[in-house]
Amino acid sequence: MILEERINAFVELGKFLSQFSQKEAKKNANVLHNDLFFDGFKHQIKLAQEHNGWFTDENIYFALEGWSNLLNNNTINKWLDNYNFNKKKPKKIAIIMAGNIPLVGFHDFISVLMSGHEVLVKQSSNDKHLLPFLAKYLEHVSPDFKKKITFTEDKLEGFDAVIATGSDNTARYFEYYFKDVPSIIRRNRNSVAVLTGNESKEQLEALSDDIFRYYGLGCRNVSKLFIPKDYDFAPFFEAVYKWHPIIHQAKYANNYDYNKAVYLMSEFEMLENGFLMIKEDQSYASPIATVFYEHYDSEDSLKEKLNNDKDKIQCIVSSGLLDSEIKFGQTQRPELSDYADNIDTIAFLLKI
Repeated sequence: MILEERINAFVELGKFLSQFSQKEAKKNANVLHNDLFFDGFKHQIKLAQEHNGWFTDENIYFALEGWSNLLNNNTINKWLDNYNFNKKKPKKIAIIMAGNIPLVGFHDFISVLMSGHEVLVKQSSNDKHLLPFLAKYLEHVSPDFKKKITFTEDKLEGFDAVIATGSDNTARYFEYYFKDVPSIIRRNRNSVAVLTGNESKEQLEALSDDIFRYYGLGCRNVSKLFIPKDYDFAPFFEAVYKWHPIIHQAKYANNYDYNKAVYLMSEFEMLENGFLMIKEDQSYASPIATVFYEHYDSEDSLKEKLNNDKDKIQCIVSSGLLDSEIKFGQTQRPELSDYADNIDTIAFLLKI
């Protein structure tokens, strides 16, 4: 199976996913195998929602739209042009996926298959409905994939390398268990935003998307703000108000109420607006419905801190601070070349 065939299969998958948007799921007669898969995928979306209360219509369809926008010839070829795909014997790559947001493991999945390897997938119980169905679609588009894609709920066996995503605690277990094979082990990371007080309303509104999308459950969600002394939070609270309906989601509201009660009983100082709490804290990982903040004295000292803590940080949202910064509102719209933990997955797979 040559690279061009693999690319074409994922392009067709992108066309299939393009039928599912936050506005509607509309069948396109020009999409391959729609009679077999369109209604079935709508059912899988429904099952995913019923199984995981965080997987709302909005969150699932946002993830699907993101992948449909990326799975086209131009974007895929631009991504893969950076690599030399010499023909070599395929290896079996195990992927242990997280389940915090819909299809969070899809990038590893496409990376393994584009590299010409076989994939052995162990999914999170929180996100087990969408990817197997999309894999079946790929197999119908390109039957050669049938030999290359396996899902399992059992103990992983017979693999040559592994990509595993989990918490800091599970990472220690993964490192020990997979010490004899090439591996990428991912840990907890969080994203931050650097504010100066000069941001426009539009920038702060965009930042609210980085905070609230997926209820803040992704590693690319902003969970901490770095702010100058005497920062005025009033414009920030005004800008994020567009997300206030989030408090009507029961799981989010329960977390908001619980964490607020904990802060009040502990007599922590905080600011809140009825659906978000802001608390000064040096940690990076904030609870749901909470954003931490920390003051900085100068850009130079802040850059030094961010560099020292780079292993804890996934994305940095700012304007004109760093070459590697992410624009406001773009953390949950990554490109194919935006690798988790800044580890080039394709380069790793091509060296095995």
